[in-house]
Amino acid sequence: MKPLPFTLTFFALCSAAMVNAAQRPNVLLILVDDLKPALGCYGDKHAKTPHIDKLAARGSRFELAYCNQAVCAPSRFTLMLGSHSTSTGLYGLGSHLRKSIPDAVTMPQHFARHGYRTESLGKIFHIGHGNEGDPESFSIPHFKDKVIEYLDPESTDGGKLTREEALFTNQKLGQIRSLPRGAAFESPVAKDADYADGRVAAETINRLRDAKKRREENGTPFFIAVGFVRPHLPFSAPKKYWDLHDPSTLPMPEYENLPKNAPAVAGKRGGEIAAYKPVSAGNIGPGLKRKLIHGYYASTSYVDAQIGTVINELDRLGLARDTVIVLWGDHGFHLGDLGIWTKHTNYEQANRIPILIVAPGVTRAGSSTRQLAESVDIFPTLAELAGLPAPKGPQPIDGISLVPTLKDPAARVRDHAFHAYPRAKLGRAIRTERYRLVQWQRPGEPEKNAQYELYDYQDDPLERENLAAKKPRVMQDLKTILARYPTPFSKAKKRKQAKLPQPGSKKIQTIEGIAERLKTGPSVHTGKGQVWIDLPDWPEHVVGKRVSVTGNFVERKDLPVFIDKPGEPVRAGIALPEGTDLEKARTRQVLSNITWKLAQ
Repeated sequence: MKPLPFTLTFFALCSAAMVNAAQRPNVLLILVDDLKPALGCYGDKHAKTPHIDKLAARGSRFELAYCNQAVCAPSRFTLMLGSHSTSTGLYGLGSHLRKSIPDAVTMPQHFARHGYRTESLGKIFHIGHGNEGDPESFSIPHFKDKVIEYLDPESTDGGKLTREEALFTNQKLGQIRSLPRGAAFESPVAKDADYADGRVAAETINRLRDAKKRREENGTPFFIAVGFVRPHLPFSAPKKYWDLHDPSTLPMPEYENLPKNAPAVAGKRGGEIAAYKPVSAGNIGPGLKRKLIHGYYASTSYVDAQIGTVINELDRLGLARDTVIVLWGDHGFHLGDLGIWTKHTNYEQANRIPILIVAPGVTRAGSSTRQLAESVDIFPTLAELAGLPAPKGPQPIDGISLVPTLKDPAARVRDHAFHAYPRAKLGRAIRTERYRLVQWQRPGEPEKNAQYELYDYQDDPLERENLAAKKPRVMQDLKTILARYPTPFSKAKKRKQAKLPQPGSKKIQTIEGIAERLKTGPSVHTGKGQVWIDLPDWPEHVVGKRVSVTGNFVERKDLPVFIDKPGEPVRAGIALPEGTDLEKARTRQVLSNITWKLAQ
């Protein structure tokens, strides 16, 4: 059966959900790790990204697109679920989708239920840090390849397992600090397929060829999600892509201090970048700074070439006329601006992303829009473009279809974007075309304890100063928008404990309803070889009950519930395996992914 062309007439039928699977468009969803809009099509004159630029020229480019949380696993959950992390509680690298929302219907599952064959290659859901992705989302097994990869033995101290390699392959998770750091960059003379992205591109081409045969034989449309890992660290790319860039001409950060008057909880120093040699815990000097920036641009050029091979094959096979293409970056990337590297903040460079959509017969070639867009919008947008019912969950659907804007770039479906990042407090942000408000507040705490940031991107695009105290009217308007959002899910709080209770502490008495209270979201703290779970809102006179706790590092049964002293939260303690790294923030995120129940 020859597929029908994806025309405006077809789109009208799709909108009425009146077509069968054989008439629906294919979907090619391209995910790129750590990709900020450092692209030629977004006006970056230093970028060498001809293939992505050509793709943008075929469709619509979202100038003000934002991720919903600037870290890999949660960002990918927001894309695939259409749900904010504040709606699901999936905040961490080690968050497990099916433990939190067992019956969730992800984007590929939604398409599979309507006749699509769904496939995934490369980095789609986050795998690593105790996480195994979500095999249930796709029709066939996932094609997995490496995220952290080196060709030069010197990059790994002679071929040793490095810290980040271990984290991304779920090895030695309790011994990360005992492992060597891998190099932050390498540039060997190598073929594209010597690295994972080249292999993923080659396999995607094979899948497209097979998909064409199926479409011709039985009309089955495809939903193929392909994920590329560069420009995620390490900046490992063949030398020819490094040679495309003159490092002396690349942009260096203009402002390297944290914003004036910003709350301490908002800032970042060190973090992920310090997991790679030769980066030290202190300042990054000018030479290393330039090398890292060179590596980012080289890695982006490398992934651009891989995307180009996939799109070229899509064209050669004659599939492009019937295929909706989306290119999405999972979050942005700090390159020394504000003195910050990588992501994990609520600032502009960590959250602004590229979104390109090519929908034949719908999008206008070479169009762009300043419609504020979010990652959660991709799910409902693709569903509408394919003529499928709008997603209904059971997870909360926070996204809005962008189809009106695809048809008319001047059309508007919302006036702001929402994103969040959890630290000691939860930072929730509202980004309008001009401003960003960030509220830092622990869920459940009174408003008087909240701290705020406000940035004006018209007058201060580098975020030099927090203007929250200077623009009360703007603050009030944006607070009103934020107040419309539901109460966010709690997360594991990372606050220091002056003294952790030890087994044998004063026990407390049983109350009715304890099993129900165990279902409320606890906070998790680490220290002294143990994990402690705060069980909120329990009265102090709870005695004689015990809990069982299961997590990525621990499985303990019959644990007594303790109280440290009057007024403190009720706690249950778990001993950790010897050698567990309690200092690594990422490990603590994995530890927060626990389940607990009343011991029988």
